[in-house]
Amino acid sequence: MANLRTAMDSAFWDLNVSSPHTLEGSAKAIPGDPFPIDGARASRVLRIQQLSLLGNGFPLGIIPSYSPTSHKDLGSFSLQSLLLRPATSNWWLGLIGQFRPKKLISSIKAEFSTNDDMEVPTFKDVAKHVLDKSLYSFGLCTQLLVAPSSSIKLSTEGHGEKKGRRNKFMLFHKLPYHDITLEAAWPELFIDHKGQYWDVPESISLDLSSLVSESGLRYRIGIHKNSGHPQAVNSIDGEVPTSLMPGLCAKAAFSYEKSQDLWRQKETKKDVMVKKDNGWFWRPSYDVRLKEPHAAVSGIFGGSCTAWFQDGHSPVAVELRGDEDNSTSTKKRSPFSADFFGSVCYSFQHGKFRELYGDLTRIDARLDICSASALAKRVINGLKSSSANSARDPMSSPRINLIFQQQVAGPIVFRVDSRVSLDSLPGKRGPHIEDFIYSLNYSLRLLRSGKVVAWYSPKRKEGMIELRVFEF
Repeated sequence: MANLRTAMDSAFWDLNVSSPHTLEGSAKAIPGDPFPIDGARASRVLRIQQLSLLGNGFPLGIIPSYSPTSHKDLGSFSLQSLLLRPATSNWWLGLIGQFRPKKLISSIKAEFSTNDDMEVPTFKDVAKHVLDKSLYSFGLCTQLLVAPSSSIKLSTEGHGEKKGRRNKFMLFHKLPYHDITLEAAWPELFIDHKGQYWDVPESISLDLSSLVSESGLRYRIGIHKNSGHPQAVNSIDGEVPTSLMPGLCAKAAFSYEKSQDLWRQKETKKDVMVKKDNGWFWRPSYDVRLKEPHAAVSGIFGGSCTAWFQDGHSPVAVELRGDEDNSTSTKKRSPFSADFFGSVCYSFQHGKFRELYGDLTRIDARLDICSASALAKRVINGLKSSSANSARDPMSSPRINLIFQQQVAGPIVFRVDSRVSLDSLPGKRGPHIEDFIYSLNYSLRLLRSGKVVAWYSPKRKEGMIELRVFEF
């Protein structure tokens, strides 16, 4: 089933989106943007823990990733490895190293081409290029279990081609029916629905989230504070999202979700036990969440209210990196707002994902209403003669998220995630594809519902390899 809880989680500041732009492997989704597609949600497993496990399956423990940088000579291709990982029963520490080889290769080739009489570059010349700090990035992360239900995580990372460091702190405490999370970052990296990155100099969030009850009810309460002017990392138009402007915000949200099977073929003992020439063998599905063919419908409905305790009507300067001039956004932020959201999903699965070939085909289609008020305003103003404000509001258009999964061979599955907007583009009428991600997934039976995911986003021109557990 497509992840319905994204509808409520995306209204807060702690929804992680997979991104190789940081050594942590994620950036935050921006509240007030359309829901991110399921394939973009970051793994629940920390990046350092991912590298520790993924390194066992890659030569020398080196994992590749692909992410453009502002310095074109560095290239987009990079190699990551876990250099250090001491641990005790309640504490661990990890050191990540990243290397971008393109500039080094180009520099050494240039040394050979510029030397006369076929002279071989000296060791000193080569060492000068190898020690170029812009080629390397390092990240340090540690986690301490202070109590059976509480943990603290600290991380810092620096990139050789950039000034400054990224620092993060997180405190997590688990209650019987709630989770409490405190997060702080200097700066925090956000990504909008256009694939553009924004740095907020200081971001602090305190969140109380309930577990989903048997009735399907769930609620969240949070306080968030932004400080400093948001900086556009790779934005072209420089339009700063209003939810990233400086200020203190309190938000509350609730949701109710329900799922109903239209039909389902239950797993039997015959499916699990297979008879061979030398006896009976246990053969579980490659993924326990994909073990039963079925068709199902599900839905979620909820609402949220937001209060800003600092004037959001004053213009905020947006610093565009690499440019001398700063652009100014004059967007207005309401001091109080309330809204409703909802999603309806249909899922169909053929196959039990046990055989070597042709045992899994799955389709998930989810209709998202990100903002009922924005949609109502658009309808009232008329689909053809909508006002300028409604036309620019990305939340006013319903969207369809489509997920297609097809078994390739054994535990390998090809997957495509796409988001289709029912709105029209300027000069074009009709729905259009806003975003899509395609990936290859290698399911790990020993983890019951774990998989190694190699994904690529043509829109962001980024890709990476992740370890995901109990996630679609």
